[in-house]
Amino acid sequence: MLPEIFENRAAGTISFQVRVQPRARKDGIAGVIGGALKVRLQAPPLENRASEALVEFLAHLLKTPKSAVRILSGDRSRMKRLEVYGVTKQQVLDLLLHAA
Repeated sequence: MLPEIFENRAAGTISFQVRVQPRARKDGIAGVIGGALKVRLQAPPLENRASEALVEFLAHLLKTPKSAVRILSGDRSRMKRLEVYGVTKQQVLDLLLHAA
């Protein structure tokens, strides 16, 4: 199963949902749950550290600057909607398939 990824070609962005599992043993992609990408992070869910770690992890994985990854909603929730600037839907799917 693949995550639901929405592409806005006019703006050059994609958006998708992420389910974060904080305090994991290691950072990584853990699959897809209900159309959302499941990401495990070592960071605790305190003081926004898990959200910051998520942005850094995905920016590194997608080879984009951290400023290109933005949390649209769910900043303090496990379910988040993200927007990434400068990558295509196919690039994300390819990287996620290799990382999973």
